[in-house]
Amino acid sequence: MTPAARTAQAGRPVVGLDLGGTKIAAALLGADGTVLARHSRPTPARDGAAAVLDALAAAAAEVDPGKSGAVLGIAAAGVIDPRTGMVTSATDSIRGWAGTALGAGLADRTGYPVACDNDVRATAGPELVALGADGTGDGSLLFAAIGTGVGGAIAVDGRMLHGASGIAGHLGHLPSPEAAGLPCTCGATGHLEVIASGPGIAAHYERLTGAPVDRLETVAARAARGDTDAVSAITTGAAAAGHVLGGLANAFGPDRVVVGGGVPRIGALYEDALRAAFTSELMEPLRGLVPRAPLLGHDAAVLGAAALTTTLPLHHPGALR
Repeated sequence: MTPAARTAQAGRPVVGLDLGGTKIAAALLGADGTVLARHSRPTPARDGAAAVLDALAAAAAEVDPGKSGAVLGIAAAGVIDPRTGMVTSATDSIRGWAGTALGAGLADRTGYPVACDNDVRATAGPELVALGADGTGDGSLLFAAIGTGVGGAIAVDGRMLHGASGIAGHLGHLPSPEAAGLPCTCGATGHLEVIASGPGIAAHYERLTGAPVDRLETVAARAARGDTDAVSAITTGAAAAGHVLGGLANAFGPDRVVVGGGVPRIGALYEDALRAAFTSELMEPLRGLVPRAPLLGHDAAVLGAAALTTTLPLHHPGALR
């Protein structure tokens, strides 16, 4: 869509979708960013890509039954190339997701022009806008999302980096000494995700103790009670993330570093260890830079998804035919 065509559609609502491995969130957003309608449903992740696209289309129809929206933006799990609209790589959390024509497939099912991107980059978009609104101008941002996996986004001088095949920002697949020799979901070994993610911390606790543990929160509860192995698992994962982020800060020179996701919410033990490791890596001009929590809450992903429609290529119905 040309800039003139986009301008002609300005003022109409936009549909935002957030696709995760377990849940789809949908919202209809007014021109001022107000959420006009919301809907969520489980992701049929085991049923294959076509079923997931059908569920996304159904979620869009729930929030915009009258088709008042002009365009649709989707923030999706996996490596997404916004230029081609393709899922270029993905884990098995959604069966058969790699190779899916996300942009064109969703456009065909909904009738909307569709913009698409990786979910973490989309979530980071409003953070970058807020950075500019703070008076920084074309600011630079390093954004990490640490949860079930470790994702990220990098923006330099006001421009979000996408990279070849849309792979830029996958911080979880940077080498980490703390993860040396551990197998990663991508097929390599020694990557940050396997020591710093929620499952990675839980698995490290199991290696230290030989005892199975169900989830990260269990490890956090044991650490709060003084379990030294739990403390070690949490601080090792946090330090691993901090070292990687500090090194990246030296490479890209961000004005702001944001660390979100479920893992940092387990408390000060994790946050303090990450911050200390991050600070230890910084070159002198960056001293004083500290990781911050995200500015936006649970609507960040759908707001970011909707905003994609103003900056990224649009994929139109009929492209697959």
